[in-house]
Amino acid sequence: MKVIIVGAGVAGLGIGWRLAQAGVNTTILERGEPGMGASFAAAGMIAAMAEMADAPPAEAAFGERARALWPDFAIELEAASGMAVDYRGNGALLIEPRPAVIPPGAAWLDGAAAQARAPMLANIVGALWGPEEAQADSRALSRALAEAFRQAGGDLVTGTQVTAVEAGAVVTPAGRHAADAVIVAAGAWSGRLGLPVTPVKGQMIALAPPSGAAIPEPVIWGNGVYLVPRPLMGERGRLLIGATVEEAGFDLSLTDSARDDLRARAEALIPGLKQWSLVEHWAGLRPRSPDGLPLLGKLASGVWVAGGQYRNGILFCPAIADHLRDLVLGRAAVIPAFDPQRFQ
Repeated sequence: MKVIIVGAGVAGLGIGWRLAQAGVNTTILERGEPGMGASFAAAGMIAAMAEMADAPPAEAAFGERARALWPDFAIELEAASGMAVDYRGNGALLIEPRPAVIPPGAAWLDGAAAQARAPMLANIVGALWGPEEAQADSRALSRALAEAFRQAGGDLVTGTQVTAVEAGAVVTPAGRHAADAVIVAAGAWSGRLGLPVTPVKGQMIALAPPSGAAIPEPVIWGNGVYLVPRPLMGERGRLLIGATVEEAGFDLSLTDSARDDLRARAEALIPGLKQWSLVEHWAGLRPRSPDGLPLLGKLASGVWVAGGQYRNGILFCPAIADHLRDLVLGRAAVIPAFDPQRFQ
């Protein structure tokens, strides 16, 4: 069996790795470099509680399934690639009014207890504590998946733009390439191949602490932003702050207003950040479907889709890798809520 995957973000790379492990002849075609789209821009949160709080049941269940897969997935990937992905189950604080129902596995902390977990926090009434929330370095994850895919025998071809997808084939400037199955995992660019996916721009910033200051331990959500500690990026680490939500097409330009708003919101949560240095400002494009749910399954004869992950590409990564492998190999059924044919 021969499979061609369009796109080398974490979804395409993860699916490719799983298929190559299963002995499938797998090629990934990438228009740029591996992991340089939404995967590069992502903060790397594995946030089944924070992101799935208001999700439909099918998506919430898929998110929980993915979260449960992550610890073993990270161990296996690091062993297969010889590269670290910085998976850390450091938990998350959601600074919000106390919910009427506490999610399973979570706990409500009063202000003092929340500050004990993140001493830099401003005075707050309380926060929801999610001990199972985690994160990985999304940039390192992309590199590790690419290497694991190659080590498993996969063929990763960069600098190749797919201009069309047909039944069991893709078209590039070099010609038509046939396969038993084509999987479109091109992120926000999937819309240019006829899928109902649109780009949603997100700008982020990173701050580095002054000498002697420590970064928070847990991920912190509040005031319209999230703060993600990344201790391994530099000797003192850095704090990622995101993200805007902008309907701007494929425009990746950076704005001072977004930068300043993100920083101000973060400083309201942690006043000490006023003394931290801005070290990076970037933007990415999230792939969103019309109903906000993923597109996972068969679109047409010989054509499969793994798209529309929107804000949850890193969280969903191991579950999407397993699910698409099993779908293509006839081992699983499409999840009805994610069926790509629902928009036809």
